[in-house]
Amino acid sequence: MKNELLWEPNPKRVENTSLFEFIQHVNTKYEENFDSFENLHKWSVENRNFFWDEVWNFFNVIGEKGDHPYLEPENSLPGTKFFPRGKLNYAENMLKKNDNDIAITFWSEDKIKKKLSWYQLKNQVSAIANYFKKKGVKKGDRVAAYLPNVPETIIFMLASSSIGAIFSSASPDFGVEGVLDRFGQIEPKVLVTTDGYNFNGKEINITEKVEKVVNSLRSVKDVVLVPLLNSAQIFSSNKAIIYQDLLDNYKSERLDFIKFKLDHPLYIMFSSGTTGKPKCIVHSAGGVLLKHLVEVGLHSNAREKKKFFYFTTCGWMMWNWLVSSLMLNTTICLYDGSPFYPNSDILWTYAEEEKFNFFGTSAKYIDALSKFKNKISEKFELENLETIGSTGSPLVHESFDYVYNNIKKDIHLASLSGGTDIVGCFVGGNPISPVYRGEIQGAILGMDVHVFDDNGNSINNKQGELVCVKSFPTMPIEFWRDNEGKYHKAYFDKYKNVWNHGDYIIKTETHGFIIFGRSDATLNPGGVRIGTAEIYRQVEKIDEVIESLVIGQNWKNDTRLILFVVLRENIQLSGELIKIIKDQLRTGASPRHVPSIVIQTPEIPKTKSGKIVELAVRDLVNGKEIKNASALANPESLDFYRNLKI
Repeated sequence: MKNELLWEPNPKRVENTSLFEFIQHVNTKYEENFDSFENLHKWSVENRNFFWDEVWNFFNVIGEKGDHPYLEPENSLPGTKFFPRGKLNYAENMLKKNDNDIAITFWSEDKIKKKLSWYQLKNQVSAIANYFKKKGVKKGDRVAAYLPNVPETIIFMLASSSIGAIFSSASPDFGVEGVLDRFGQIEPKVLVTTDGYNFNGKEINITEKVEKVVNSLRSVKDVVLVPLLNSAQIFSSNKAIIYQDLLDNYKSERLDFIKFKLDHPLYIMFSSGTTGKPKCIVHSAGGVLLKHLVEVGLHSNAREKKKFFYFTTCGWMMWNWLVSSLMLNTTICLYDGSPFYPNSDILWTYAEEEKFNFFGTSAKYIDALSKFKNKISEKFELENLETIGSTGSPLVHESFDYVYNNIKKDIHLASLSGGTDIVGCFVGGNPISPVYRGEIQGAILGMDVHVFDDNGNSINNKQGELVCVKSFPTMPIEFWRDNEGKYHKAYFDKYKNVWNHGDYIIKTETHGFIIFGRSDATLNPGGVRIGTAEIYRQVEKIDEVIESLVIGQNWKNDTRLILFVVLRENIQLSGELIKIIKDQLRTGASPRHVPSIVIQTPEIPKTKSGKIVELAVRDLVNGKEIKNASALANPESLDFYRNLKI
């Protein structure tokens, strides 16, 4: 059954995209006649040497390609090197522009607003790079940022990559243990941090946490402080230098970019770490550059004069994704704080005032706006807004309806899915194809995505595992100091020479995809696999329910479903409401989706990026203890589940 068509771009809009221009570029050079995204995608996975070469050419990458072949070996997962004899510098490609146009706009709730021109950005990066050199930071050293989503975080990343150091970041809402679990593994030489941040109208001072982190990280030789609160207590460590002093003392007219092989490390990123210490995932500069040119440049239409926004922290991969928009000479818009302070319109006020072209957020944020019936379109024109991006969890059919009915009718709604593992996407939107209700539009260019059954057969219109059968640039270089083969085990154990991502998914007849949740959280009552998102979609249609979480409990040699619901204020779970929930699941999904038990909960545990943590709750209910609760945004929420008797 085909889902409802919700949006289709008109010819003029199609012609005003980089993707359309890229298709014409390929048609001319290779004497093709591609007239659709599907044609181009097929070519991109069947002719990957040509495709990645043309991505380099089309976007005028600064660097040296080296000799053919551009993929070697052609298809090894992992193992393929892209442009193996080439060289480039990531920061050099990010800082091509050097004028008084605005590079970065920043809002911190309703308290701080500032803008940085390309000229100012480059000058500050130059000073930081000079500081690094004077302090002996060199190729391969780690620079760690314990910072909010502020311009300075980007500046330190660019300075770091300009000299070949490896950058890593964590947001300041992480506790001491969470920071040490991450940075302690990678042993940074420099730590950049702050005195605090604003959230929900309050100033959150973190100087005590910072002291403990610095005292515990023995590898750290130098500390840079970016004061955001101007608190009386700044920092007692004699290692510390204030950011403005650093700019004044290390000002430099020169910014040299050292070119490295494309597989030189750029980032160390971290898994959520809810089942043990976070995995330290090492990503390459060339891989990130190539992949993000495709996703941000072709799929999302980032280009000069456009304004790009993603609501994210520095602990989520969407920060890295957003920042890459600078490669396209795009203005990026940062926000730090609560998306609901001083009210739920704050991000849309920002979008209206700054004339966003791309507004990115999480599916949970859209769900929340929908639950509270916020009619954005009645308050804001959003005349410049072309695309809304959504990721973090599956965007349900009803959220598609909400966007088109209550935000903007003529909008490209791009649901995306990928992960920190690839610092990018497997599937997502594109601006020249139709949007169907509840569906991700298709696979990303260059990504040979399939749905596999347990025997490794490619299937359509049936639920299975999301896999990628050909190599791509952002396969991690490695897991940091992985001596136990964890990298291979994480993605390649189930199917040989195939990336198995761990998402439970279906490919539709319109070439789109619908994700039903993580494979490891998939429910299996009576031997029938059920994706958790199938249940959330039905339950959260009910007005009294704000959000929900479902797990499978081991029970009498089978699995029974336990559903937890967060209800609106002053509403208690009654027998009548339980019946409404069960009836909705029975009729909206199937009798197998109906839980054995429904329990009201005060809060659902989530990661720092807002993803619900089914596995932690499942383990607690099944009698296992959680190894790393500090990785959660709200670890205290686990107490409710830990003490349950069911």
